[in-house]
Amino acid sequence: MRKFTSSADFRAGFAEVLPACFAMTPFGLVCGVGAAAAGAGLWGALGLSAIVFSGAAQILAVQLFAAGAPLLVIILTCFVAGLRFLMYSAAMAPYLRPLPERWQRALAFLLTDQAFAAAIRRFDAGADPHAGGLHFLGGGFALWLMWQITNVIGFLIPASWSLEFAVPLCFVTLLAPVFRNAPPIAAAVAAGIAVIALDGLPLKLNLIVAGVIGIALGVVTESLGSRLAWTRR
Repeated sequence: MRKFTSSADFRAGFAEVLPACFAMTPFGLVCGVGAAAAGAGLWGALGLSAIVFSGAAQILAVQLFAAGAPLLVIILTCFVAGLRFLMYSAAMAPYLRPLPERWQRALAFLLTDQAFAAAIRRFDAGADPHAGGLHFLGGGFALWLMWQITNVIGFLIPASWSLEFAVPLCFVTLLAPVFRNAPPIAAAVAAGIAVIALDGLPLKLNLIVAGVIGIALGVVTESLGSRLAWTRR
């Protein structure tokens, strides 16, 4: 690890994402609180945050686990929640292709919204694969380290503080800025109605089906909007 920390590119990446690290502190605390509320032990909660390393997936996983959902449903739900990383990976692939395969795998594990934003700016500025990879590694490591710290602190917060409400509140805060036009609103309304209407499905499949319905309606609404805009030209 010392050979990486001695690199100016690694340190630059680490420093660049520090503001993002502090900004995500409340989300990390919420994930720790959620794991404790679901009945996980400290090592289980830490293992979840260290391996999954995704706030949305962690909250979904602990909530579904607490509700008694089967493992397959939990995995599929978290998979759907992480589909955006396919787009991030496709954007990063041309820049990382010259690097050794072990590097590519390590950086893929550290890929997050914040790390992607910092890394893609660095590559677009003309960084070579090695320098850009070290910058990406530094930023990703900073985010991963801060995530573990905030998750552990959240787990240790006394249950008497009753912070479970922060989990849905956090999701509302994340989603609210998205509801600016018809497609996301239509998707949210459709998914909300479907998840309630299909509550009788076994294995908590209403969550997955409702998500698919919401995505489908959002895509259709956006497509119709694009066609109407085109016909008015």
